[in-house]
Amino acid sequence: MLWYEKLDREIGEHLPDAVIMVDEPLARHCSFRIGGPARRMAFPSTSGELVMLDKIGRACMADPLVLGNGTNILFPDEGLDRLVISTRDLCRMERTGESEIRAEAGLSLARLAVFAQQNELAGLEFAHGIPGSVGGAVCMNAGAYGGEMKDVLVGAQIWFPEEGVRFFTVDELDLGYRHSILTDHPDAVVLYAVFRLEKGDGAAIRQRMDELMARRKSSQPLEFPSAGSTFKRPTGYYAGALIEQAGLKGFSVGGAQVSPKHAGFVINTGNATCADVKGLIAHIRKTVLEKDGVLLEPEVRIID
Repeated sequence: MLWYEKLDREIGEHLPDAVIMVDEPLARHCSFRIGGPARRMAFPSTSGELVMLDKIGRACMADPLVLGNGTNILFPDEGLDRLVISTRDLCRMERTGESEIRAEAGLSLARLAVFAQQNELAGLEFAHGIPGSVGGAVCMNAGAYGGEMKDVLVGAQIWFPEEGVRFFTVDELDLGYRHSILTDHPDAVVLYAVFRLEKGDGAAIRQRMDELMARRKSSQPLEFPSAGSTFKRPTGYYAGALIEQAGLKGFSVGGAQVSPKHAGFVINTGNATCADVKGLIAHIRKTVLEKDGVLLEPEVRIID
């Protein structure tokens, strides 16, 4: 019996109401708009259902991959012969104290920031324009314009397949630049996070959010599909500046291009393939290494 036949049987028996898609195009579920079909794709409505799907998937050798908003990921053109579990429907949030908010992993940072602003809670203004989800933001310690997740995070509940569910405090999460314990344990999954903010003026918070969004729109190629900043910031340098100085601004491989607006972004001009993006990333890394002796490390997660 093939793994997905066994998976279908087990899900039908234990989670008969689960939403499961067959051969679902992954290009629909990532900001790059690139990727072939997932053999099976699941959309749990609760964190408990997500954990059950992950357990069943592992038992059926489905090699589960949990996906948030797909804003920092590149899928292969041929698709994935595995189970992809989307957190898109895990998007509930609530105010749990005078200055605390609890948010599920699939909630977008933009919605979280707006919710905080509406409750006159300050601290998440920097996150308004970050296109990821709460789960991904915790995993990567997402940040922008001087703010980052570790500044506002109390902790997160995480599912570890080998250990179970446990709440980790912000200190235990070991957050650093694009790093956490989750980057060291890629099978672990954020279920929800708790944020502690500060009382503020709603109008002033909204103004700050608008200012940061305007800066983002003026400097980043938001009109094109991409995965955000393609490379991590190398120590002592800026990736975009190194790429521009190497003469690669506007350079293309197939439908993938170094953005003419911001060289730190590889964009999909309309018909880019995974092979195009990977080829362009390889060319950028080789060129910058030869010119400046700096080996750029991709920030985008490339799934093979």
